[in-house]
Amino acid sequence: MILDLNTMKRFSFKYPYITSALVSGLLLASPVANAQEIIPLYTAAVPNSKASDVQESAERGMFRGVTKPTLEYFKPAADKASGAAVIIIPGGGYSVVVYNGEGVGTAKALAEKGIAAFVLKYRLPSDAIMADKKIGPLQDAQQAIKLVRENAAKWGLDPGKIGIMGFSAGGHLASTAATHFEKAYVDNASNTSLRPDFQILVYPVISMRDSLTHGGSHDALLGKNPSRADIDLFSNELQVRANTPPTYLTHAADDKLVDVDNSIAYFETLRRQKVPVEMHVYPKGDHGFIFRHPGWMEPLFAWMKANNWLTAN
Repeated sequence: MILDLNTMKRFSFKYPYITSALVSGLLLASPVANAQEIIPLYTAAVPNSKASDVQESAERGMFRGVTKPTLEYFKPAADKASGAAVIIIPGGGYSVVVYNGEGVGTAKALAEKGIAAFVLKYRLPSDAIMADKKIGPLQDAQQAIKLVRENAAKWGLDPGKIGIMGFSAGGHLASTAATHFEKAYVDNASNTSLRPDFQILVYPVISMRDSLTHGGSHDALLGKNPSRADIDLFSNELQVRANTPPTYLTHAADDKLVDVDNSIAYFETLRRQKVPVEMHVYPKGDHGFIFRHPGWMEPLFAWMKANNWLTAN
């Protein structure tokens, strides 16, 4: 993806927080800067893929056209390691992956607190590369959970402290993984649990219903005229059950891109199902507020500590 001036204007209109992040300097020049380990998500054929001439591209810390998904592992210092791990899913409206600003930057902050962080570079929904674009991103999220859990001993992790974290459309994907884990969309002959132990959702798209959804994410994932069944299946406020993982939500009340009612609707459904949930709403900050509120992670770390996910093994 070449981000010339016209492209930047289009992204500024559709995803203003992306431009804000670029201007802030929080996105690094290379999307794999300071990589500790890049791990292919699949060792065999990528499921649900078809032959295409789509080429992956990267510019200013963002990816598009991903056909070979990966995890980038950020390992905490041995004297800080808690045994907890978080799989980070950056946003980008299911059209790009805002890899550095929401992925790498967050991973470094988590690792500093003793949390093993894995940034997911996932396939974006595309009829050009997938037989069924609706499930492609979910397959990658499930495979990431499976891979981290199955390698927990190797990486010194507690297999019962593996969470998922998503931003914006990445929040939709994270909440999909947290509400659709009982059906495996990837090969899972070993019957490894695909359930995240907790979910952290930051200004997330939750719903695909017209009254709540972000239009760009909706159209990219489901198309412009999806069936009612698909809308309901991927409206994650409708998919909460009593075994949905404990949840941390944060959003800005003045978010003009993804309405805070997404988080509120999810919170209410979780609460009614008696799923432990904590929500922090900033009165101002708009979409992508993490680039303007540098202390936004402190309440998150307090929540993780209170739930013993930051307790050393």
